[in-house]
Amino acid sequence: MAGPERTHTPGAQAGAAPAGPATQALEAIGTGAYVVNEQGHIIAANSHTAHLLQRTAAELLGHDAHDLLHRDAHGQPLPQTQCRMRQPFHTRRTAQGEEDYFARGDGSVLPVSWLITPFGPAEHEHGTLVLFHARSEDDLSARPQPATTLLPELERLALLAATTTQLTSTLDVEEALRRLVSLVVPRLADWVIIDLITERDEVWRTVVVEADADADADTQIRHEELQGPMPPIPEESPMPLSRALRGVASTLAGPQTYQGPPDSGIAVEQRRLFDATAIHSAAIAPIRSTRAVLGALTLGRAKQPGDFHAADLPLIEDIARRAGLALDNARLYQRQRKVAETMQNHLLPQMPRVPGLQMTVRYLPAPDASQVGGDWYDAFSLSDGATALAIGDVVGHDLEAAAGMAQVRNMLRAYAWALHEPPSRIVQRLDEALNHITDVTMATVILARLEQTHTGQWHLTWTNAGHPPPLLITHDGLAHYLNDGHNILLGTSSHTPRTDATTQLPPGSTLLLYTDGLIEESGHTLDEGLNRLRQHAAALAHRPLTSFTDHLLQRVRPTANDDDVALLALRTPTRTPTRPVGE
Repeated sequence: MAGPERTHTPGAQAGAAPAGPATQALEAIGTGAYVVNEQGHIIAANSHTAHLLQRTAAELLGHDAHDLLHRDAHGQPLPQTQCRMRQPFHTRRTAQGEEDYFARGDGSVLPVSWLITPFGPAEHEHGTLVLFHARSEDDLSARPQPATTLLPELERLALLAATTTQLTSTLDVEEALRRLVSLVVPRLADWVIIDLITERDEVWRTVVVEADADADADTQIRHEELQGPMPPIPEESPMPLSRALRGVASTLAGPQTYQGPPDSGIAVEQRRLFDATAIHSAAIAPIRSTRAVLGALTLGRAKQPGDFHAADLPLIEDIARRAGLALDNARLYQRQRKVAETMQNHLLPQMPRVPGLQMTVRYLPAPDASQVGGDWYDAFSLSDGATALAIGDVVGHDLEAAAGMAQVRNMLRAYAWALHEPPSRIVQRLDEALNHITDVTMATVILARLEQTHTGQWHLTWTNAGHPPPLLITHDGLAHYLNDGHNILLGTSSHTPRTDATTQLPPGSTLLLYTDGLIEESGHTLDEGLNRLRQHAAALAHRPLTSFTDHLLQRVRPTANDDDVALLALRTPTRTPTRPVGE
């Protein structure tokens, strides 16, 4: 269940762009920077842009960049056919220009130098990044360009912006490493080596990749024979990789660096690396997070001409630092996900065997959460031989929601076992205790009691505390919702008496209990989701129960779903017709 939405409008300086993810990445760039979408409209801009152009964020965002900014030297609108950004924008390639003019908010024109380059991971909507700075010497925002032999200043800034955006937009370690390799090879080097320190303080040579000089620029060769476990980090070694893995400093290295007697096992592996790759110049930088050293990034040149110089190290350090933050976030996420998966496996119960009934359950975690949430199901035998069925949803989809879910589920089990009362009274007791002995603020639940009568029929009694209604599908495909017995959700401190409802489950019918993640979809009403579920459930009524459940999830769960889903389905036996006497 998604929690209540909150809005917060922080104070902002005049002219500052809203602090979305893209804008936050642009703020790290020390010059004018804005991003346009495929239609050429500005979707993000940093504060340098607002200052240089004397325009507020509202005057920039959403506007066509060409119409708003591009002018000739006399301040007249520039025809698109004369705009030098037009072709690289449409072909999505990097280009730069030295003599162009942007319109300022005060009506004046600003002479600019610019660079345009594709922006953002490939799986997101295509964007284009424009970097620019004033060409006038007396502009207040003009600043000296740092010396570097690797890239011109605008290209360096574009690379750092792309590094930040691409690496921080994934929480998968392997994908982050793949993107890092693509960013630096062959742009900066023809070899990249990434050594990572594991959680057990072991060093693992995780990536050894070479640019394929005989193919296109995006082709890379992975050298798995050079990857694998590394010797431990020496505490005192002055050698470049050892220093980087201790987080001491970035260093230049070459084959001659490791030609002397080795001072550690890592030095032996480094000599083997240089011999195998024919790297003639390398730059090695620590990969750090805010908490620890995570490893080292090595860029090497073998077929590329020229050596790395000390002036190149700041750029490589910047890239390694951004990589460190992204890798740390990804590791933390994966660690939490592993804990959550283990916790979820222990929290979700095994289903009881009830003679004559088929029963199956499914749990699908929220895609962007930590593989655990507040949705849950339960089924268990009661002391009088009946079977209790429950499904519920606690606000949130994180570890706190899972802990709250465990509290609610266990309390409901205890009450249902101990109290020989209708479901409504049991849920009323649960609601009264909820705010006093749990941290749960809000939850929904259905509690049902299923028992077989002396005539062989299956009798269902249930109460619903703010949850989506159960769906009953007959063997012939007639589907309808059980809307009776609906009451207010848990946690509202309401003392209104709760009600029950009852029904007979026809032979061969399927009862479906589910959580709202199966039917809720952004931009669509709840009724649309309920109608979609009913339609597909009816169409699948003839399927075996396991197949019914799996196909129903595939067909009904919204593709853009950001919530977890719990589902419990049971099917009553098909009654054998009585044969007439004399047949």
